[in-house]
Amino acid sequence: MKVAIVIPAHNEEKRIGKTLEEYGNFFKNLKNQKILDFEIIIVINNTSDKTEIIVKKFCEKNPEIKYLNFKQGGKGFAIIEGFKEALKDENNSLIGFVDADIATPPYAFYDLIKNIKNYGGIIASRYVKGAIVKPKQSIRRIIVSRIFNFLVRVLFFMPYKDTQCGAKIFKREVIEKVVDKIGITQWAFDVDLLYKIKKQKFRIKEHPTIWADKEYSKINFMKAGPRMALSIIRLRIVNSKFKDMICFQFGSISYP
Repeated sequence: MKVAIVIPAHNEEKRIGKTLEEYGNFFKNLKNQKILDFEIIIVINNTSDKTEIIVKKFCEKNPEIKYLNFKQGGKGFAIIEGFKEALKDENNSLIGFVDADIATPPYAFYDLIKNIKNYGGIIASRYVKGAIVKPKQSIRRIIVSRIFNFLVRVLFFMPYKDTQCGAKIFKREVIEKVVDKIGITQWAFDVDLLYKIKKQKFRIKEHPTIWADKEYSKINFMKAGPRMALSIIRLRIVNSKFKDMICFQFGSISYP
């Protein structure tokens, strides 16, 4: 079995080196024990710092690590391009992604792999029983997350308690079915991905994870909250049978 791990990287010079070192060493150890083969695909997008220089050095020394570099696009765009690259290798039976900040340590990502079993995919969750989150999240962040997840449940009829945790793995056939159907969204990318998978009738497991906020976090959740909510509402409209009627009344509505 071989897993492709996609890591989107936008201005990650302060964190990407440690992430590649820890993920690379962990999965090399599994490969050497003939437990699991792997490749890591870094997708650099719209970066103005030294991320590419750092990543390139790792790639030169580690054949299991490769990278793509795009001058445009956000996280969703980067992940989709990473998925497409992963599909080029027929040996990749599992394809997933993880955030560049190593909030999900490699052993927690491997725990997802071990528990995917007969599911079409498995997503890490900070809000199901058994999850370990350190340090404890602020009240503001918890409130924003809960409101966002409430909207997801109500608007998309999906049962997940945490759609936004940046660690997800899917069977190859799942990605093959949905990769060309996912919109290039920002805040709603994960929701769109899971919703498209749901429409294809694949089962997704939500699994408790170990997760830690890291230094240099780029998100102000109080400012991002309204944008996240708007993205979800727009995504619901885009996927609604009433889309044409709404567009006729209010103008064009596209992916957020």
